[in-house]
Amino acid sequence: MKRLIISLIALVTMYSAWAVDRLSGLPYPILAGELSNSAATSVEDIDKVMPRMRALGLNTVLVPAYWELMEPVEGQFDFTLIDRTIDVARREQLHVVFLWFGAWKNSMSCYTPAWFKQDTKRFPRAMTAEGKQMEIASCFSDNVLQADLKAFSALMQHIRERDPQREVVVMMQIENEIGMLESARDHSPLAEKAYKKERWAERYGTDEYADEKFMALSYARYVEHLAKVAREKHDMPLYVNAAMNSRGRRPGEYPSAGPLAHLIDFWHEGAPSIDLLAPDIYDTGFKSWCAQYAMPLRPQDGGKVKNRLFIPESRCCENSGVRALYAFGEHQALGFSPFAIDQASEKETESVTQAYGLLKQLSNGKWLNSKMSWGLLFDQNDHERIIHDDNVVMTCRHYFTLPWDPRATDGSTWPEGGAMLIRLGKFDYLLAGSGVVIDFKTPTEKQQEQQKTLGEDGFAEAGGEGSKFKVQGLKFNGKRLGILSVDEVAIDATGTMQYLRRHNGDQTHQGRHARIGVGEWKILHIKLYEY
Repeated sequence: MKRLIISLIALVTMYSAWAVDRLSGLPYPILAGELSNSAATSVEDIDKVMPRMRALGLNTVLVPAYWELMEPVEGQFDFTLIDRTIDVARREQLHVVFLWFGAWKNSMSCYTPAWFKQDTKRFPRAMTAEGKQMEIASCFSDNVLQADLKAFSALMQHIRERDPQREVVVMMQIENEIGMLESARDHSPLAEKAYKKERWAERYGTDEYADEKFMALSYARYVEHLAKVAREKHDMPLYVNAAMNSRGRRPGEYPSAGPLAHLIDFWHEGAPSIDLLAPDIYDTGFKSWCAQYAMPLRPQDGGKVKNRLFIPESRCCENSGVRALYAFGEHQALGFSPFAIDQASEKETESVTQAYGLLKQLSNGKWLNSKMSWGLLFDQNDHERIIHDDNVVMTCRHYFTLPWDPRATDGSTWPEGGAMLIRLGKFDYLLAGSGVVIDFKTPTEKQQEQQKTLGEDGFAEAGGEGSKFKVQGLKFNGKRLGILSVDEVAIDATGTMQYLRRHNGDQTHQGRHARIGVGEWKILHIKLYEY
């Protein structure tokens, strides 16, 4: 048993090392957008959409590769759309991540060719426990696997011939939001045979969560076949994406057995060639979903990252920009990508363009991988975070917590505020984002701070109890922190900070805080002093 445990630890350590090495060759940061599902189904679509993506400030575009359009006749491949995507992306100086819409897309087998769909005897479907066939190919069928594998292998070989140095195509997604619906697992005859062979019920039980684990390992083993082919044909980083198990749903109500955070060990066991499990985040609780997939350094993984955060899909909205800043600041994310960015309104894409502009500047300064960074993300209910950094206590809040902005109290929903906060040195910070305010205190000063109710002019309300110290009868003791300077800066291509203007007076509330207003996108260089 001891030898088995050591072997398993060694396997996970090897997996983690390979993943980190492969990911280190990616363009970083991946400032991406995913095209809507039909945006690259003709050369005319591709010609129109790719230049628009560059104009939005993206450096990478996630583009579907459709099995049904690539192999409309079995054994006859048409790579017209793949070639056009690579050629136009190269011209526009964009990278591409292809999304293999093969056997499954959002659980369903809707992108398989007609010859595949119509031959259910040769390519059997998954079934519910009641025996109902679904529009989901069974991953237990070798015929399904071999057909999918043949097409995917041809795609990887062609990409290698078209882009041998990986100048354009930098990563590959295998399948899309894989998972079972209606049932936690497949109950087709082939699936039942595998289930009994594994003696799964004896090992894990018979409830739906045990069924989900069985299905997760089975999907992962299927994906591993494709991943190995990718390694042989054109080695590049590989990932699988997951639809979230949200809103209290049970397995089968969400796509059961996908590459979900609670199933990571089964996916790593079944598909060790996969580098990333990636969340598609559409629901509320963005910070919580990020934390589940940003799995940090752990001794049992040999000091390697178990899973680095990459968000290939997120709702494209006015809050997308600050969410990107949060992901990079808090988790040193590999990349961020709003979905259907080609169909989004200018109001929605503006935040992405602005945030990506700031992130590119921070990348110039090589600060995006800093271990001394934090991500801030606030809304109307979650609007404060206190950060302790050595002898500095930073109280970070949503900009609308300030008393004088009428938008804070006009009854409308607050737009999210967010930023990346980076420590450059003692009493020296960069703040990049929108809609945030930060004050700085020593720990003793924070402990003794006055509780004040402020009026709309930013000064204390008259006659209030707020002018008294928390600890009655004690005099203030210890040191305080003051703001030495707050400069708005830009960071040029060499990583040098270029001074733009000094924030002082009203912009810092006479030295009380540093702030960036809602709708503004800035980088502030903040220096403090102690007195």
